Amino acid sequence: MMRVLRGVRMTLRAETDAHAELRSRIAGVTVLSILLDLGAGGLALAFERGHAGLHTYWDALFWTTTQMLTVSSSLSTPETVGGKLLDVGLELYAVVVVTAVAGVFASFFHHRFREKHARE
Repeated sequence: MMRVLRGVRMTLRAETDAHAELRSRIAGVTVLSILLDLGAGGLALAFERGHAGLHTYWDALFWTTTQMLTVSSSLSTPETVGGKLLDVGLELYAVVVVTAVAGVFASFFHHRFREKHARE
């Protein structure tokens, strides 16, 4: 557990180039995802107001967040064409982000391995 906490501390402080790159990429994906979620919430409300259990922006934001987390929600599926397209787009985005983050971590571990062996 202490090793994991040390790794998190090193990443937050960007103690090595690999840690700085990891922090930068994770921060970028996080900011992009939050902005997309907020915008998609507005679109979902515009497309589905009164349909699929979406009556307020918070309902729509809850729906878009659960779609982006790929856990779905208790709200019914979208009924309008725009809502359905938004739903598919959010699901595709979620899959791309999960695979991209896996790639970021693979790249990080590769760079850390090279940094350690370069010091030896």
